[in-house]
Amino acid sequence: MTDTQATSSLTQHVCPLQAGAEVVAATFVGGAPALALADGAILIGEPDEQKRILAHPDGAILTAVSDGKTLLSGGDDGRVVAIGADAVARMIADQKGRWIDALALRGGSFAWSVGKQVSARDETGAVRTWSAPTTARGLAFQPKGYRLAVTHYNGVSLWFPKVEGLPQTLEWKGAHLDATFSPDGRFLVSSMQENALHGWRLVDSRNMRMTGYPGKTRSMSWSHDGAWLATSGAEAAIVWPFKDKDGPMGKAPRECGVREARVTKVAFHPRALVVAVGYADGLLLLCRLADAAEILVRAPGGGPVSALGWDAAGARLIFGLESGEAGFLNLPG
Repeated sequence: MTDTQATSSLTQHVCPLQAGAEVVAATFVGGAPALALADGAILIGEPDEQKRILAHPDGAILTAVSDGKTLLSGGDDGRVVAIGADAVARMIADQKGRWIDALALRGGSFAWSVGKQVSARDETGAVRTWSAPTTARGLAFQPKGYRLAVTHYNGVSLWFPKVEGLPQTLEWKGAHLDATFSPDGRFLVSSMQENALHGWRLVDSRNMRMTGYPGKTRSMSWSHDGAWLATSGAEAAIVWPFKDKDGPMGKAPRECGVREARVTKVAFHPRALVVAVGYADGLLLLCRLADAAEILVRAPGGGPVSALGWDAAGARLIFGLESGEAGFLNLPG
């Protein structure tokens, strides 16, 4: 696709937001647009009533995640901070200046990592820690039950914070980065330093290799039905099939939004088989999986798209760039 080949355009429905710093995460919190910025601030609220919260006054935000109700940020100041729809910052942990490497949250439970140390805090506020074999690079809560996936060198560990004993380890040689569970909990997928994905079918720990990427995959997003996993790291969004019991094994992925620019962020619509695709040159597309139709949301310029997020209804898409430009799309109708 060239920049003018999208079948239609939604650019006139985009509302700009003033971020002012690199956007680490873009999401909706309680229905309000929210941006986590590298300068340590959180912006939350509609443009005419936006609030700026200095969640990390002595440092930068390194990582941030959201479940639509809470935005959790971790900084190089060692702080882990949660912000809800009330726009009040609550400190979850203070690691005294140690960098927060990874975060996860689900239903009032939080997890964070510093080097090898992984901490999990449940709904009651009780915190438990575990030391990973090597630096913990990625965290993800399993959809059901209080279980945490922790990526590290040569595999992923599955840790029950409330259960004594050693975690289960899913082994695969190489450096594992981010982790994600399928919505039904049947599969676990990690991105790797080696420009590949690796997955496991959890019922029997069967390995699943997904290779062929020209770059690292640092963005992964599941479709609402769990049948597809969209990924970055190539000159298109690479979308793997997971509907069958064997996942993507023996099946070719689909490619959406093929361009001469690397995909940096992907985000599936929460109710439809449509994926938002952001590129290294700032362009943003919506791609429909059924027929590969493309709709332009943002023309190129301004640097890489660094963050994407849908609201719960799928009516609005928020985005941010490394340059500090940001905005959200109001879908018509």
